[in-house]
Amino acid sequence: MRIPKIYTQRLLTGTAVMSLVLAGAPAASTQSAQEPAAELERFYNQHLTFGSCESFATTAIEAQLYVDPFECGRLEVPLDYDDPEGETMQIAVLRLPAQGEPSQRIGSLVINPGGPGGSGMQVAVLSALTGQKDGLLLQRFDWVGFDPRGVGSSTPAINCFTDEENDRGENQTTLLGTSGEWSAADTRQLMGQCAEGSGGEQVLAAVGTRNVARDMDVLRSALGDEKLTFFGQSYGTRLGAVYAEMFPQNVRAMVLDGVIDPRQGSAERRLSLHAGFQRSFDLMAEFCAQSSDCPLGTDPEQATAVFQDLFQPLIDDPVPAGNGRTANFFQATGGVGAGLYTADAWPRVIDGIAQLKNEGRGDQLLAINDDFSGRDPNGTWTNFIEANLAINCNDEERRTPEEEADLRRQIFAVNPFLDTGREVEGVTRDACEFWPSEPTLGFPYAQDVEGLPDTLIISITGDPATPYGAGASLAEALGGTVLTVEGERHTVALEGISPCVNEIVANYLIDLELPAEGDRCVL
Repeated sequence: MRIPKIYTQRLLTGTAVMSLVLAGAPAASTQSAQEPAAELERFYNQHLTFGSCESFATTAIEAQLYVDPFECGRLEVPLDYDDPEGETMQIAVLRLPAQGEPSQRIGSLVINPGGPGGSGMQVAVLSALTGQKDGLLLQRFDWVGFDPRGVGSSTPAINCFTDEENDRGENQTTLLGTSGEWSAADTRQLMGQCAEGSGGEQVLAAVGTRNVARDMDVLRSALGDEKLTFFGQSYGTRLGAVYAEMFPQNVRAMVLDGVIDPRQGSAERRLSLHAGFQRSFDLMAEFCAQSSDCPLGTDPEQATAVFQDLFQPLIDDPVPAGNGRTANFFQATGGVGAGLYTADAWPRVIDGIAQLKNEGRGDQLLAINDDFSGRDPNGTWTNFIEANLAINCNDEERRTPEEEADLRRQIFAVNPFLDTGREVEGVTRDACEFWPSEPTLGFPYAQDVEGLPDTLIISITGDPATPYGAGASLAEALGGTVLTVEGERHTVALEGISPCVNEIVANYLIDLELPAEGDRCVL
């Protein structure tokens, strides 16, 4: 089978083959799983029927991926867990049955790749096809990916923008961005068009992380697993931590890679993230400066100023980017930011900056942004951006316009390469201010969790998106063990990057064997 070339640094990652010694099945836990409430039994007792994945593809890329031997089904869950007799949602689930002897099968390995808004179905296929097919994990586990409620192939899915609006760069929100001018009318309209495209305000209110964790427990039961074995990356570490908080006795094992700090509130986390990306930008500038034709110049100390001179004009004057499209500030800096998730992508970003400087074009930067955001070659977009907005609106703390403006100023201070050079007072608002529900996650979350088995937490020293120290914070909350990985990237496990990490992960997932204190891997 031909695998399409897909470049999305955080969401769609390949995996490496692991050669390990086959081990016996681990001992069963002595704790019993938590019993569901009586009114939810019909959901927990449902039998998942798997068949062809043909109707599950939402893009041309997915149509190439969702084929035999992968099989798909739909899990029914309540729209509102407080009203289980009301409307329901359908969660799209993809499975590759364990490839080894039936007697060696441990159960299901449930995967979430991050975002929020990323497709667990896609990453499950890619990880299996690009490296795991001869590995022990595929022999011992059913490989399971699911699209969380509101995401991808699950229904109803969050839908705020048309493909044409996405192509024009009109899909920006203030949630994580640093540019754009917003009024109350703009944020009200944003909520309204999301509600209209997604099936109503009740759908927008239903897609927070705590509801996804509840869905995951229903999925565990429907898959026939007494205990959950889970692998989560980036936002998937938040989902895993919340599941652990809500259902600690239902956990067999968890690998959490690229950790979100459960003690950081929304503003603190955004500042931490932007400081990390400025650090990665500075390192990329040093790498670039080794070449005499570096578009950021040969003095890394001046790279941010050079970048601002090149990119700030795009706010008013987007540049041509091929096929009748243009690249504005938001799209072009989005391409740079996407490439900062891993040092491997720096050359591609530098080439894009050089094209902007030398040709006045944004084709290459727009292509990186398209790949990361989920646009396929036919011009069809996934709903990653919309789902990211909706899930975060149900999770993150809200800010007044004054607080949002102050936060944007602080972001520019720690991440000056993204500074627009524009005033922020009176034009900056919280994208979620008119959302039809209040946030339900709560900060801090997953603190002092009891009854949970030891988890494996992976933190990379040069992670731009989830700082290294967040791993220790989550480990303290959950009672987990941190594996330190030295390198410059965001997430690493089950990718074709580090045999050291993959071996440790496999030993843990199969035998529940944690690394020794002080064990490290180097990329």
